[in-house]
Amino acid sequence: MPTIPTSTLQYVHLASRADSSPSPECTTAVPGRYGHVDDYSACNAYYTYNPSFATAILFTVLFGFLTIAHVSQAFWHKKRFTWVVIVGVLFELTSFVCRTLGSRDQQNIGLATASQLLFLLAPLWINAFVYMTFGRLVHFFHPDRRCAGLKAPSIAKYFVWADIVSFLVQAAGGMMLNPDSDADARKIGLKVYMAGVGVQEGFIVVFTILGIKFVRDMNQIEQQGQVPENRTGWRLQMWSMFIVLILITVRIIFRLVEFTKGFEPGNPMLFNEAFVYALDATPMLLALLLLGVMHPGRVLAGPDSEFPRLSRKEKKVLKQERKSLKQGKKERRHCSKKQGYAGVEAGLS
Repeated sequence: MPTIPTSTLQYVHLASRADSSPSPECTTAVPGRYGHVDDYSACNAYYTYNPSFATAILFTVLFGFLTIAHVSQAFWHKKRFTWVVIVGVLFELTSFVCRTLGSRDQQNIGLATASQLLFLLAPLWINAFVYMTFGRLVHFFHPDRRCAGLKAPSIAKYFVWADIVSFLVQAAGGMMLNPDSDADARKIGLKVYMAGVGVQEGFIVVFTILGIKFVRDMNQIEQQGQVPENRTGWRLQMWSMFIVLILITVRIIFRLVEFTKGFEPGNPMLFNEAFVYALDATPMLLALLLLGVMHPGRVLAGPDSEFPRLSRKEKKVLKQERKSLKQGKKERRHCSKKQGYAGVEAGLS
């Protein structure tokens, strides 16, 4: 019996892509070189394009350098909160390591899923880092330590929590978009992911308005000479953060346009890897590079450059005070009830 070359596609009708449960018919193709399948509708087609090994290697190396740079600067500037951006760059790095390996093993669904999920979620960490940096800028530079009536720690907390909600929504949608999901699950995952991306962009717009307010406040404060001479660089730091948000927005718009057209052959963005590199990977690479060049540790230097941290002893005292206050409220409430009962009894007697 003659051997079928691996480059030849031979289709076998199956009942399911992932298992034997009833679902719309699909086909399984005999993979070609490196496990590639030309027919995107085949059960074992885990990529909508043939991923480039050379390009994946290039971006792996670039994100590798950025990882080293951000880790080094975190230790150099002694800024604990920078672990957030380190996680972001590690997501990108790991995604491209998986993409590099997957380009030579395209039937490995684990590599395909990990690469896609990490790639979709990495920008959220970068976004959160911008929010956390901004809160500290307000705390360090603004005499009132607040902007638009919001305290600096609250600004960081509210926007980071918003980013976490967006992260969870996008993660849920992203997991449903894995290559092994059936068509219905992918459609639902698509809607969930797009909703998460929309939430992310909505908070970026709100944050930008708040950032502009901070810039206007600081211009007036500088004119009044209320900023210490040794505290400089806030303006350049803010503009770099605005640019990072623009790069994230470019990536969000790309994803919205890409997924709005659905998983159809007429969608060039989904079936051409060049769009992924040009409108997602490159903007995130530039954003991380800019955050490395304009590292907030250079501006946030000296006393009060971080939110105050309570010692264990101080936390214990505060906890005891809250407990005592709560107990006092209970006792007063109990006493007021007793007095009420006594008044009722006196009235009846």
